[in-house]
Amino acid sequence: MTDPAMNETTGSTAPLLEVNDLQVHFHTDNGVVRAVDGVSFHVDAGETVGIVGESGSGKSVTALSIIRLLEEPSRIAGGEIVFRGDNVLAMDKERIRSLRGGEVAMVFQDPMTSLNPVIRVARQLVEALLVHRRITPKAARGRAVGLLGRMGITAPDRAIDNFPHEFSGGMRQRVMLAMGFGNEPSLLIADEPTTALDVTIQAQILDLLKELNSDFGTAVLMISHDLGVIANVCSRIIVMYGGEVVEEGSIEELLSDPRHPYTWALINAVPRLDRDPGADRRLTTIEGTPPDALDMPKGCRFAPRCPFRIARCDEHPSLERIGPRRSTRCWVTQAGEPLPRREEHAARAAPSPVDPASRQLPADGAAPLLEVRGLVKHFPLRRQGFFGPQEVIHAVDGVDLAVGQGETVGLVGESGCGKSTLARLITRIHNPTAGKILFEGTDIAQRSRAEMRPLRRRMQMIFQDPFASLNPRMTVGDILAEPIRFHGLAQGRAVNERVQELLALVGLNPRAAGSYPHEFSGGQRQRIGTARALAVDPQLIVADEPISSLDVNIQAQVINLFLDLQQRLGLTFLFIAHDLAVVRHISDRIVVLYLGKVMETAPAATLFEEPLHPYSVSLISAVPIPDVEAERSRRRILLEGDPPSAIHPPSGCRFRTRCPIAREICAAEMPPLQEHRPGHFAACHFPGGMGEWR
Repeated sequence: MTDPAMNETTGSTAPLLEVNDLQVHFHTDNGVVRAVDGVSFHVDAGETVGIVGESGSGKSVTALSIIRLLEEPSRIAGGEIVFRGDNVLAMDKERIRSLRGGEVAMVFQDPMTSLNPVIRVARQLVEALLVHRRITPKAARGRAVGLLGRMGITAPDRAIDNFPHEFSGGMRQRVMLAMGFGNEPSLLIADEPTTALDVTIQAQILDLLKELNSDFGTAVLMISHDLGVIANVCSRIIVMYGGEVVEEGSIEELLSDPRHPYTWALINAVPRLDRDPGADRRLTTIEGTPPDALDMPKGCRFAPRCPFRIARCDEHPSLERIGPRRSTRCWVTQAGEPLPRREEHAARAAPSPVDPASRQLPADGAAPLLEVRGLVKHFPLRRQGFFGPQEVIHAVDGVDLAVGQGETVGLVGESGCGKSTLARLITRIHNPTAGKILFEGTDIAQRSRAEMRPLRRRMQMIFQDPFASLNPRMTVGDILAEPIRFHGLAQGRAVNERVQELLALVGLNPRAAGSYPHEFSGGQRQRIGTARALAVDPQLIVADEPISSLDVNIQAQVINLFLDLQQRLGLTFLFIAHDLAVVRHISDRIVVLYLGKVMETAPAATLFEEPLHPYSVSLISAVPIPDVEAERSRRRILLEGDPPSAIHPPSGCRFRTRCPIAREICAAEMPPLQEHRPGHFAACHFPGGMGEWR
């Protein structure tokens, strides 16, 4: 472990938190799993430190160990955790209870699993204050209301009496932050606090964390797989792999000059919003799988997957200092030599399996494969009383959309804007209220289930959660064979041959056919879902958030898979995601949706370079970039609050209630979707009115 530097806040060299040689084991029937194996680091008072790494690297186990929230079959097998000079591992139950929530608070990835769904928010917030403070219930409620207001929740005096399910995901995360900061802790541990949140809500949470760190002087230990999030919040970063720290340093140095091949690969696996992906849009990926914690390699744990491996990697390297507050665990770079830039390494590496120049985009004027005209979907709500008004949710409200053969169209927007509903309308999982869905020129909007059955071969859907869409009681082979047999595409031995072909096509071992979905990682399950969609030789694939919550490396592998399949098979994609950097990287054209209406559509490069609609500008500005200099020089436009209710959408332009440049006309008239430049459409009374927003 590197020696702590002088703490600028207190003038003391003693860190707030010190973890020394921490070892956490899980005792299972198959043996001892070494989840954390000799981790050492420190956090100074008021400092913001990030921990990154793939799933299974030991990040969350380390965080839970700090406040002793691990349960059986886990066991802390060695090391020490020192908080303000006290050994946390030696604390009795009463002392550890006062530490949790009082001096150290933790915000978890999914706030809904941390908040009691049957207890109002008021009671949960007040309880946390009463346990750790000498305060009356009335004063505790007043402080809780103030905290909710400080966290940006509108009308906190009314909101505090709501149940957790009455809040959006972003609002629930704000409640958790209010609970965490209620007792003004010295250290806040945030475990993936922005995963799966919209970019606008994510930006609000990150800015809130920075403000609270500045206002309260609270140190933050941020755990995330998103390097852009880490670059936005943290001053120092710790990289974990295989249960140990492999690199540590300032965020500026580490992101610009990584000295461990694992860090290098993570950085280069991230699609960048500020970079043109170019002709070959494949991302750098880490081949293979993380080491088995039951049987760790004897040498460098990353060596089997390392593109820079040397003979000495058969020995296990120690974490060595290579500069002030900079350490790495790598034989290749400990002598001081930097790793090559991605472009230099790519020039020496094997070429892409598919030539990107071979891809054919639809010609100008060619008839689209899919066209949507005036598509509407309203969901009626239950009447309030026998004579009550019939209210409806305006999920999709007059959408026009076209997708050409072989094209990838990205669909972006916040949660609740109608993206997933539109996807289910196109594939006819939902029946439209009005409008047309033209597939190869034929309107399928009102076709019966029997008439749709043969068409489902030609349009398939990949869902956000592959585990929920795969039958857990069927083997992978049976899952892939089922649609082949149902549509009569093959019989007998030919079915098994097709299953093997599909597994190879998506990069899975043919032996996977005999395994069940729970035996695979998230990325592998997404490949199985993709293989099932490909089993019937479709022309159009609708991918609904297929990479949400995946690790950076798995996300890059899935993106590369889609790119390769499109180039090989000429597939057409409607790609839905809330990660705009990914959408830019994979899409030819992008459609921006808000409250069931199209706000803007344009070629991907054009939209990100010259957005016309204020909503598009706000979305783009909210996306974090894994580059400290770029983050500091960007102008951020934060949208206040959540989108309005789809039951009672605003009059005129639906974005006007959150728009920085809205005028009276925006409330009176709904702007039409008009072409302002070749191929660039926007529904705005003042297109380009945000000016030089960068």
